[in-house]
Amino acid sequence: MKITSRLGFLFAVFTMFACQDSSRLPEYELAGATMGTSFNVKVVAPPDELPMEALRQQIRDKLDSIEKLTSTYIKESELSMFNANPSTDWIDVSAELCIVVEQALNLSRETDGAFDITVGPLVNLWGFGAEGIANRPPTTDEIQSALSRVGYRRLQTRCDAPAMRKQQSDLYVDLSGWAKGYAVDELAALLDKRALSDYLIEIGGELRAQGLNAEGRKWAIAIEKPDPNGRDVQFVLRLTDMGVATSGDYRNFFEHEGVRYSHTIDTQSGWPVSHALAAVTVIDESAATADALATALLVLGPERGLAMADKLEIAGYFLLRGPAGVEAVTTPVFDRMYIL
Repeated sequence: MKITSRLGFLFAVFTMFACQDSSRLPEYELAGATMGTSFNVKVVAPPDELPMEALRQQIRDKLDSIEKLTSTYIKESELSMFNANPSTDWIDVSAELCIVVEQALNLSRETDGAFDITVGPLVNLWGFGAEGIANRPPTTDEIQSALSRVGYRRLQTRCDAPAMRKQQSDLYVDLSGWAKGYAVDELAALLDKRALSDYLIEIGGELRAQGLNAEGRKWAIAIEKPDPNGRDVQFVLRLTDMGVATSGDYRNFFEHEGVRYSHTIDTQSGWPVSHALAAVTVIDESAATADALATALLVLGPERGLAMADKLEIAGYFLLRGPAGVEAVTTPVFDRMYIL
């Protein structure tokens, strides 16, 4: 069995091709680890009077607080404690966790469950979650048992309290398809409060590009080719004042007896996605929304995914495998907004 590591599908082109240029504005950079992946924040030409070390600490503190709020890998996180609580009564939670879950639930509803934040039992069963790596595909009975614990309609929020309720005691909430994008959005809000207008934030491949880069141009974001053995560029997107996320089936997977199993699970069947759609990139004002929608469209596949993207007016870029190789298909909103 072969298991890949988790990598992002997006990266800033300047990290590959930047050269020395005296006309480039100065940049401040902070990079590190968070949420089981990496993060990178670049701020262009920060004012001299801005206390950069204080900003660095604020960024670190914000990431730590979100991880302690939403992680399923940390047993003491607020989400883990909610999952471990067997009560089906209303459970008091922090206002932030309630709002985060409610926002994610709204996307679950909007996508008819293609993005489902209760998918955790299936993710864990297939070896892609907090419970460790699986050494084989699960049995049909194991899949059916996990499916019985999945269903976003069984989760309720009441954020004026704030409180959340599970309609069955073993419901398990997994925010991995939302939390990284949410963290990007929260860091963007932090930088906006400091009156910083030109920056790029990246967490595990989820991005927010604001203003202009050090060359005074829109940020150049590379979408990679769906190749598990390399990191070549499929196309370069010039982006500003938007979030962007990609979901794909070729980075996080395992192989067993010659069959590849992706980490993206269809909650209707309980199985990893298996179709011609290799990756979907979504652009939205919110990186969290882009993250969730990219997951949903990948779950739905090429035909249903494109239909939902048209219905919800999503700026999407689909990469499909075909007899002639990889084909790019874009939505009308993408065509109108992001002609390359």
